[in-house]
Amino acid sequence: MTRVLLSLAVLAIFLLCLYGMWRGWQRRARRQAEVLPEFPQPPAETGATMLETTGVYVGTTIGDDWQDRVAVGDIGHRAEATLKLTENGVLVERTGASALWIPTAQVDGARTARGLAGKVMTADGLLVVRWHLGDRVFDTGFRGDDKDVYEQWVQALGGDS
Repeated sequence: MTRVLLSLAVLAIFLLCLYGMWRGWQRRARRQAEVLPEFPQPPAETGATMLETTGVYVGTTIGDDWQDRVAVGDIGHRAEATLKLTENGVLVERTGASALWIPTAQVDGARTARGLAGKVMTADGLLVVRWHLGDRVFDTGFRGDDKDVYEQWVQALGGDS
């Protein structure tokens, strides 16, 4: 009987922790929705594709804080994705989530990084696109299946690795 009660207590604490994390994420999303501008939607015609790679969308963070993940909508959800550089911008087509569109005029550059949005890898394991929307600066991270293409992306987006 003692084991059963102990097991139930551990389960209750675990469920309480999960609930607390979920509530925190929801509050963060509400707070950010009040202050962040609406993210641009992909246009019907994005233009010709100049670069394309597959991998995982890691997340988008605010400013220089690599841990301040955007939680609005489904932008904060990691997903398998295809990253495309087109004539008109950068398109992140995510599996099971909405696409993320960054118009060319809003791209400030790109770089490689070790970590973003709580994801830490080996040196230069992530491709990070820096962009702005209004007066806010964002970093969007992508872990490519082929990291050898990162240099092409950095050069094409006007950054330095």
